[in-house]
Amino acid sequence: MSHVIAVAGKGGVGKTTLCGLLIQYLTEHGKSPVLAVDADSNSNLNEVLGVETQQTLGEIREKMKKAASLKSEVPSNMSKDVYAEKEVFAALTEEDDFDLLVMGRSQGQGCYCFVNGLLQRQIMSIQENYPYIVVDNEAGMEHISRGLLPHIDTVILVSDCSRRGIQAAARIAELTEEMEVRPGKMGLVVNRAPKGILNEGTKAEIANSKLELFGVIPDDELVYEYDSEGKAIVKLPEDSPVKVAFQKIMAKLAL
Repeated sequence: MSHVIAVAGKGGVGKTTLCGLLIQYLTEHGKSPVLAVDADSNSNLNEVLGVETQQTLGEIREKMKKAASLKSEVPSNMSKDVYAEKEVFAALTEEDDFDLLVMGRSQGQGCYCFVNGLLQRQIMSIQENYPYIVVDNEAGMEHISRGLLPHIDTVILVSDCSRRGIQAAARIAELTEEMEVRPGKMGLVVNRAPKGILNEGTKAEIANSKLELFGVIPDDELVYEYDSEGKAIVKLPEDSPVKVAFQKIMAKLAL
């Protein structure tokens, strides 16, 4: 069974960057192939990884919902399950060490329960091909609540140094409990800390949140430069302060 790692946090804290580094870490440590799932509504994990994407599962949902109502799209000699399987595989962006699946959003109105059920079965069928699945979530963890993703083994909550960011991470932790996700590990990574040091106010808020602190990643001007120039963040040099700090976090998690 795949080890599923969900990364979540409020917008703008750098969780997608950390997802990219996590995927790179796993592939470089013999954990490939990895299934990378971009479940954030602001989908840009492909840019961090430096790859082009195909269609999203949100677009597939729209096509299948339309097909169900108009009796079109699905060929007459093909069942809806087979059609869903074909579309899911077509949506996979395949690389040497990882595949990327972008969830996207449903744009229309109405119930998607039937379509979601079809897609859930197809995702469950392909997950056996991957020892690790890394999911870049939005704060609401929409696709997990819909049941489109399997169990979760590890939750990495990402925050900046702000009190609001820590509080948002704590609320996401509460949400996982409400959804009865029950991960084996769940904790906090504080990103973009000046010189990698937390002030006393941030430390107090972390203590108040009762979240385990997995580690702290320093602010790094090079990340900003790579992003501004459209370079893949995973191409950062190995001695980058961000990569060095991230390696320590991964060693602690023993993934």
